[in-house]
Amino acid sequence: MRQPEKEWKLMMRKKQAGFTLMETMVSLVVLLGVSAIVMSGMVQMMYTQGTIANRTEMHTSVRSATELLQQEIGQAGKVSLPPPPPGTAWAMVGPAPAGVAVNLATGIITLDVTFNVVDSAFNPVLFEGEWVTVEAGQTLALCPTCGRETVQLTCAAGPGNCPNSSNTWRATFVDNHVLAPIPGTGTVGAQISLPGAFSTGIVPPAAGVMPAPPAGYAGYPVFPAGYPVGNQPAKGSSGTVLKLYGDVNGDGEMVFVEYTCVQGTPAAPGFLYRNQVRFMDSQVVPPNDPSKIVLTGVLQNPNDAAGNPVPCFTYQLQTKGGLNAAASDLAFVTDVAVTLTVQTSNPDPQTHILQQETKALLNISPRNVYDAWDFATLDYSDRIQPAPPLIKANILINYQ
Repeated sequence: MRQPEKEWKLMMRKKQAGFTLMETMVSLVVLLGVSAIVMSGMVQMMYTQGTIANRTEMHTSVRSATELLQQEIGQAGKVSLPPPPPGTAWAMVGPAPAGVAVNLATGIITLDVTFNVVDSAFNPVLFEGEWVTVEAGQTLALCPTCGRETVQLTCAAGPGNCPNSSNTWRATFVDNHVLAPIPGTGTVGAQISLPGAFSTGIVPPAAGVMPAPPAGYAGYPVFPAGYPVGNQPAKGSSGTVLKLYGDVNGDGEMVFVEYTCVQGTPAAPGFLYRNQVRFMDSQVVPPNDPSKIVLTGVLQNPNDAAGNPVPCFTYQLQTKGGLNAAASDLAFVTDVAVTLTVQTSNPDPQTHILQQETKALLNISPRNVYDAWDFATLDYSDRIQPAPPLIKANILINYQ
C-alpha cells in the first residue's frame, strides 16, 4: 500500500475514536464544580442586593420624612400676607374717604379701621393682636405729619371676644395716614405689611413634657386673666406630637401643621403622620388616616445613656415675662430635636430579620421663631406676632 493511503486511513481512525468514558466524567465533574461556584456567587449577590435594596428603601423613606421636617420646622413662625390679586394692593382702606388723613389732628388717636386683605377664598385673614405696619400714604412734602408706623389690632368688644379673623379692627395711631391711590394699583388706601414673626410658630410644650422647664412655665396654651377662654396647658406640643404653624410653604397661605409619631414594636410597627389645616378653612383638625402617613415602620427609640426613653421630639424653650410667658405668648421654642427609629418593610434575605436604624436630627432651629426671640431680648414688642386666636383658642383647645 502506498504511503499516502496509509496515512489517510490512520487519520480517519483517529477522527472516529472520540473521548473515553473517563475523560467525559472528569469533564462533567469539572463543569459541575465551576457551575456550583458561579451559582453560589450569583445567589450571594442576590442576597446582598436584597439587603442593599431593603436599606436603601428605608433610608429613602427616612430621608424624605426628615427633610420635610427640617424644612417645615425651619419655616415655622413665618408671618406673611397672601398674594394680592393683580392690580390690587393690601391696604388700610377706611374709615376716612379717599384723600383724607386717618388722624386729622396731630396726636394719639384710636380708631376702628378697615382693611381689604383676603385669602384665595375671599376670607379675611387679619386677627386680634396682630401687628401691622401702615405706610404714610403720602409723601412728607405733601403731608408733614404723615409717617409709617406699626400698630396692633385689638378687639373693640374686649380681649378674646373677637376669636375669628376680620377686616375691621381697632388700632391706636400716632402719625397721620392719607388714604390715597396706591401707584400701579386700583386700590385707594394706605399700604400695609406684616413685620416680625410668630413667637409660638413652634407651639410650646404641653405641661409635663419638659423635665426642667424655665421658671414659671407650666404648659401651653395659657391665657391672660379675664380672657374668655379657659387655660389648657396640656394642649401644646409633646414628645410624640409636634405642632407648628405659619406660612410654612412660603406661598402666603397660613397653615397649622401637626406631626404625630406613633411608635410601635417590631411585630406591629407604627407611623409618622402629617396633618394640615388652613387657618380659615377649619377650626377642627381632622383625625389621622393612612393618607396622612409620611413614614412607616416607626419603632420605639433606644433609651439614652441613663436608661430613659427618648421621645420623637424634644424642645429647647426660652421664655420672657416669667409667670406670664405663656399667657403673653412670650414662650419661644428655639430648637427642636427629632429622633426616629425605623425598620425595613421586608426581612433581610441573609439574616431573615428586619433591619433597624435610628436617625437623630439635633438642633433644628426654627429661624423665624428665633428671630422673634431676638426681638424679645431687644424689647422690640411690635416685631413679636402673638398666636392667632384661631390657633391658640380654637384649634389647640378644640382638638384631641
